[in-house]
Order: sequence, then structure tokens, then C-alpha cells
Amino acid sequence: MEPSKRLAASLLCWVVIFASSAQTGAHSSTQCHFPAIFNFGDSNSDTGGLSAAFGQAPPPNGESFFHHPAGRYSDGRLVIDFAAQSFGLPYLSAYLDSVGTNFSHGANFATAGSTIRPQNTTLTQTGYSPISLDVQLFQFEQFKSRSGYFRQQGGVFEELLPKQSYFSEALYTFDIGQNDLTAGLFQNLTVEQVKASVPDILEKFSTAIKNVYWQGGRYFWIHNTGPVGCLAYVIDRLPILVPQVDMAGCATPFNHLAQYFNQLLKETVIQLRSDLPDATFTYVDVYSVKYQLISGARKYGFGNPLRACCGHGGKYNYNRYFGCGSAIYKDGQKVVIGKSCNNPSKAIIWDGVHYTQAANQWVFNKIVDGTFSDPPTPLSQACHGHKQ
Repeated sequence: MEPSKRLAASLLCWVVIFASSAQTGAHSSTQCHFPAIFNFGDSNSDTGGLSAAFGQAPPPNGESFFHHPAGRYSDGRLVIDFAAQSFGLPYLSAYLDSVGTNFSHGANFATAGSTIRPQNTTLTQTGYSPISLDVQLFQFEQFKSRSGYFRQQGGVFEELLPKQSYFSEALYTFDIGQNDLTAGLFQNLTVEQVKASVPDILEKFSTAIKNVYWQGGRYFWIHNTGPVGCLAYVIDRLPILVPQVDMAGCATPFNHLAQYFNQLLKETVIQLRSDLPDATFTYVDVYSVKYQLISGARKYGFGNPLRACCGHGGKYNYNRYFGCGSAIYKDGQKVVIGKSCNNPSKAIIWDGVHYTQAANQWVFNKIVDGTFSDPPTPLSQACHGHKQ
């Protein structure tokens, strides 16, 4: 080939490559417009489900932002609240809440204490919610079908219920599984016995995702489970030997269990991508973010990472019998003993189980840009995630 023709061909090749790259970059930077969010999970994302069904989370829950109990087991907002806010959407109303709810931009089916697998126990027996993931899916199916019917009636229904098109355009968020692990541990199963149950737990999780897909869901944002070995309600009830405690003070056997669950959850998501090629999945490693926060608490401006802000007594300010907001009667007078600390914004753990608003915001700020996601997709571009 003549030098001039070779140069022209080379330039043409670079033009094609540049144009292709520019097109790809433009596509990947396109912001997603999610008109609604539908959330499934446990107390990490419950905005009022358990409170509506079994009694309000007492004060001082909600004190830092809502200034009153708002159905959340925290002093303020949760990660799901910050997610909704980032899209300009209202905070999600709990599906089970019948007063003051607005479902026009989604609904929250999560309840505190929920598990993927039904526990076949009562809330008073074990503290685990009977509203497991399969029940949340039944609620979602009913919500979808009935909201379509009632929205056609017009009036207030049209204002408070989502458009039917939103069900295929919405972001579906999942944060559940932690309680499946602790439920086994609290039943005196060994870590290895709980590990053996994980494949069955995740098979049921996969079935739930497929159920949502068949209902029209296409965009999935899935959190793995956090470092349970760093939470007072686990390490206080299940004391372990000193050599099994890491530099952050967390119980390594329980954290290894969470990591095993997360490994299999990630494999489950990979399989779902293959099984549901028209769906988009983003797997979010909140475990790494939360452990980074706890292990580097003081570097990030927080205090003792394991001590609960709101509680009563003990090494971690946690007592399973007298939790955050609990009270006793003394000389005929009600005395609150489960009080919050002076500065919740400097605490990571709110009540020995859940995170403070400050910690939730820190976690959200870390995951929102996709750094801890697979694929590394920002939340704002979760409609462009990996497809087969």
C-alpha cells in the first residue's frame, strides 16, 4: 500500500475508534430516570413497615432528622432514603402503613426482622418478622394489580398510586439476608451449619427476583449483607474467644459467614444475569464499605465504632432486654432508660443493631458512585448496568 493511502487508512481507523468510544461514553454517562423505587428488605431499609404492623419504633428513634419516630430504627434517614432523595423522589412510604402514605413514586415492602426464608416463628418468640421475602412479594403483586384498578377510578387514587408504566421503569432495590444468618446463630447452630443453609436461602432469593421480573421489573440494585460480627446484638449474645476478634473488635467467624453469604450472593446475581438477559443487575458491596467505616472510625470522624449510641448498659451500651427507647416504672413513674447519646452524628451504631443517620449517609456517599458495585455502575446510571 502506498504511504499516503496507508496514512489515510490509519486516520480513518482512529476516527472510527474515537467515534465509537465517544458514543459508548455518551451512553454510559446518560442519567437514568427512575420514576419510582420499589424496595424489599429488612430493618436496614424499613421505613415504617414493622411499626405499622406491630407498633411504632419508640422515641428517640427519628430524633436527628424527623424529630419524632418515623418508622425507622435509626435516629434519622436510612440508605434507601438517601437513594430516593438522589433521584428527587419522596421518601418511600411503607406498604403496610395506612395513614399519610403516598405511593405515586414507589413503595417499601421491607420490614424490620425480615428474612429471605420464612422462620415459622412469631415475632415475640424470636424477634424475626413473619413478613419474610415471599410475603413481601405477595404484597407487591397485590399492590401492582390493585393500584392499576384503583388508579383508573381517578380522583385521589390517581394522585397517590403509581402509573402502570412505572412498574417496568422503576428501580427495584433489595437489602435482605442478614437476619437469615443471625437467626441460625441464635438457634445455636454452628457457623458451618448456617453456611450449609446459604445455598437454599439464595435459591429462594433468586426465585423472588424472577418473580419481580415476571411482574415487569427490569432494573435491580442488590446490596450484599454487612459485617454482622461488628454488631453488638451479635457479639454480646454470642461471645467468642479473644483470638477470634480482629483489630476492629469484630468477631471474625461471624464476619467470615457474612462474606461467604456474599460470595454466593454474587454468584447468584451472575446466574440471574444469564437467566434474565433483558434485566440489568447491579451488585453493591456494602460489606466492604461498612467494614471500612468501622475499622477506620476515628479517621473518619466517628467515635467508638462498636458502642451503641442509644441503649442501656454493658460494654457496648446494648441490652437485649432493654433496648433503645425502653422504659421502666419506678415509684409509679415511667422512666426512660434506653436513651440516646449526646451526639449521634459521631456514632456509627445507633442501637446495637442498626446504623445512625450519619453512618448511613457515609455509606450511601461511598456506594452512590459505583466504586463498590459490580459492574462499577453509579446509582444514577443503574439502568445501564451489565447485561449478558
